[in-house]
Amino acid sequence: MLIYKIVPRAEWMAGAGDYEGSARDKADGFLHFSTAPQLPETLRLYYAGRDDLMLVAAEAGALGAALKWERSESRGEDFPHLYGALSCDAMKWARAIARDAAGRFVLPDLA
Repeated sequence: MLIYKIVPRAEWMAGAGDYEGSARDKADGFLHFSTAPQLPETLRLYYAGRDDLMLVAAEAGALGAALKWERSESRGEDFPHLYGALSCDAMKWARAIARDAAGRFVLPDLA
């Protein structure tokens, strides 16, 4: 199963190797991920004004015990949280998130 991490493009391009997370991830103590169905609402809630985003796919099974599914009371669903760095071995791809003419996010092919 693939899970997804939204990362500002400049931050993603500046890194090399394992991804340690954003300032928010580090403050929270884990990397925030979403499932495919959760992505549109995550983008709407937390990235509305951004147009410089990358979507990174990771294989959930490759993350081992560091991946925990935890309840978000505000959203009423479980989210994948990674307690550690995202290893290069678990990453499948990174692709740009576009916007259409109306300003809506357009996700890349998630396969």
